[in-house]
Amino acid sequence: MHYVILRDDDTCAFTPPACLERLYRPFLERGMPVNLAAIPEVRTDVRTVDGGLEGYLAAGSGPDVPFAPIAQNRGLVEYIRSEPLYHIAQHGCHHDSFEFGDSNRRELARRIDRGANSLREAGFALPETFVAPYDRISREAFVEVAARFDVISTGWFEARRVPLRWCAAYALKKLGRRRHWRAGGKYLLSHPGCLLSFSRPRADMMASVREAVGGATLTVLVSHWWEFFRTGAPDEKLIGVLHEVAGWLASRSDVRVVSFRDVASGDVPVN
Repeated sequence: MHYVILRDDDTCAFTPPACLERLYRPFLERGMPVNLAAIPEVRTDVRTVDGGLEGYLAAGSGPDVPFAPIAQNRGLVEYIRSEPLYHIAQHGCHHDSFEFGDSNRRELARRIDRGANSLREAGFALPETFVAPYDRISREAFVEVAARFDVISTGWFEARRVPLRWCAAYALKKLGRRRHWRAGGKYLLSHPGCLLSFSRPRADMMASVREAVGGATLTVLVSHWWEFFRTGAPDEKLIGVLHEVAGWLASRSDVRVVSFRDVASGDVPVN
């Protein structure tokens, strides 16, 4: 059996609920959980390297404040809470550039707890999963995150960043060439890159997804809702590929789409 986790990043106060509905209804109708890595209190002036607003801000609309809690988008919160197959993961706090890449444990803990409080104030249950913005997480951040979450989902792991007490488990992971591993009672999941992205050749996307899923027991497929609406209008071809993925997953008797919660409960093999 092959297991797949669908992880969509950057849901925040600027996300129109209609965008999520357009993208993920074909998955939800087939009984597939969708994990939304939600930014609890998004900073509204984050820029890309070329000076433009980050895509999750530019593709939506939100309040004209420095930091916007997700609770301020009541339509979004009500939409997510109305659909039991949506699962929330905590995606940092403000989604500042590399906000979990520093070494100040007190500040790191403050950000994590502030983010958790923002999600709780919106009416969401405390997530079991943490997703670091930009896949950057320092050794000190790992310690603070692991104290609060059962699952950490990121792009990759490096020896110089994982806690020292995890180094033996990390060495075994590297020797076994495993994508996912466990340490300190936590589940540590990586992903094969953002296979569903406007920056990739669309003709190759389905083949990449099939190869990734078929080559592993557990695959985390990452997408970003705003990439499908980055010009202000839906990218129909890219959305079509995403929906093709939904059909392909549903057609496979040897594939099961699961949630991070299923991993945390021990119901999914991690190797």
